[in-house]
Amino acid sequence: MASRTLEHTPGGIAVHKDPDILAAAERLRGEDLCSIADLSSSEVRAILKLGHEVKRNPGAYRHALDAKQMVLMFEKASLRTRLSFESGINTMGGNAIFVDQTKSPLGERETIADVARNLERWVDMIVLRTYAHDTITEMAANSRVPVVNALSDFEHPCQALADFMTIEEHFGTAAALNFTYVGDGNNVCHSLMLTGAQLGANVTIATPRGYSPDIEIVTIAREIAQANGCEVRLLQDPQVAVEGADAVYTDVCVSMGYEHESTKRAPIFRPFQVNEALMAKASQRAVFMHCLPARRGEEVTDAVIDSPQSIVFDQAENRLHAQKALLLLLLGGLANVEKFQ
Repeated sequence: MASRTLEHTPGGIAVHKDPDILAAAERLRGEDLCSIADLSSSEVRAILKLGHEVKRNPGAYRHALDAKQMVLMFEKASLRTRLSFESGINTMGGNAIFVDQTKSPLGERETIADVARNLERWVDMIVLRTYAHDTITEMAANSRVPVVNALSDFEHPCQALADFMTIEEHFGTAAALNFTYVGDGNNVCHSLMLTGAQLGANVTIATPRGYSPDIEIVTIAREIAQANGCEVRLLQDPQVAVEGADAVYTDVCVSMGYEHESTKRAPIFRPFQVNEALMAKASQRAVFMHCLPARRGEEVTDAVIDSPQSIVFDQAENRLHAQKALLLLLLGGLANVEKFQ
């Protein structure tokens, strides 16, 4: 577990001392998070350190984002992402405004640039859950307030941060851990590869032929891994991929927007199902992970997702804490923590 990042003076004032967090707070204030690749390894570590601290000591942050306004504009359905962002800012003194874009995708009614120029005048942060990743990058390019990727067809950075926070809780560190992802080389896979590499984990990705992760992301992840003394492997055999794994992760085989491929994908992904036989090849201490929602009986069996090895609901809980840490850093909230002690 990460060490405490607050020291309490005799007068009761909480003071941040961790150099990673201080540096990240200075660097990230006002910045966007479109991709995990936007962050340095030290910034990823800082977000997770702060996430652990916020989880242990939530009361210290209850006024950190007083009067801050955040808009959530979602083109896709959501449970964990919406509620964790809303609860996160609300419990730190701010406010969330939800705009349902499922019937009217961003850029359809007016240009994304014009939307950005309006929003920046009313709110302090824009959180987007979209289909096209270009929607997020275009919003960020035209907005003077931070834009956060809450899921696109290319990445899901907030999910990956929560996932590796959960790994740190269970293993103490992600460094040198053997992390295996089995399934579609999708947006979640991309962010997991990048985050694992940033934290020094050995990442193995097993996908069917033709469903590998994007080569650009693979290249970036491997460059990061080389700098951090770990590796990123791509395989097409799930049996080999999970051998000795400390964490086995899967996701749905048909992501939102690809429902028309369900019939085609079903037989292709059947050998990649995470079941008891596959988990038996992993390390004895292995945990099972899934970003949820899960299609039980497809990419994972009930016996695995409901087993003692499963930490899927810990992952879901940590969406709240990792995102609170992210909000604090992007919105400069740490400056307010001491004020209200």
